[in-house]
Amino acid sequence: MKLRTSLLIVAPLALSACAPVQYSGKQTSYDSVNQPSELVQGTGVESQDIVAMTDQMARDMLSNPVLAGRATPPRVIVDSEYFKNESSSRINKNLITDRLRVNLNRAAAGRMFFINRENLDMLQAERKMKRDGTTDKGTTGMSKTLAGVDYRLVGRIASRDAVDTNSGAQSSYNQITFEMIDLEQGYTVWSGLYEFKKSTMDDVIYR
Repeated sequence: MKLRTSLLIVAPLALSACAPVQYSGKQTSYDSVNQPSELVQGTGVESQDIVAMTDQMARDMLSNPVLAGRATPPRVIVDSEYFKNESSSRINKNLITDRLRVNLNRAAAGRMFFINRENLDMLQAERKMKRDGTTDKGTTGMSKTLAGVDYRLVGRIASRDAVDTNSGAQSSYNQITFEMIDLEQGYTVWSGLYEFKKSTMDDVIYR
């Protein structure tokens, strides 16, 4: 009798151990970067805004004769060093400037030369090794100095926000400006503007 009782207890336990575990919640899905998320939507700069604005700015810059129509291609810097975020939302500015630079570099086809200043320590270390005999000269030869720059990107992300304290509804007007500055004389040789306004009932935190 005791043996039978033990078997009756063990059997359900064995069956439960073999049964698949059911987890609640929705599985991770891949969303289009060109469209708003179906699950989370805020009022700040999101993926679809970054894609749209960088595509628009790249097209506009490539149609500018000062930047892309010169017989001697200009040397430019496109990075986030002087791209300011003065909006109420947290954002990694590199998401904007990196995508803009990559798109420009791919489409410019030699009409602009892109100068890197973010990795200056790396460049100086490599140049030193070539000159002190640690390495050979490479295949492109050596120059006396690093390349000077003609134009550099500056920009600003700004926002104007409003909150309805009764309903919790939020609205935000976002304005992103882009400018290419002549680094010798200070001229603004090109400027672009991207703006949008969003409203939501959700309280979204950007990380």
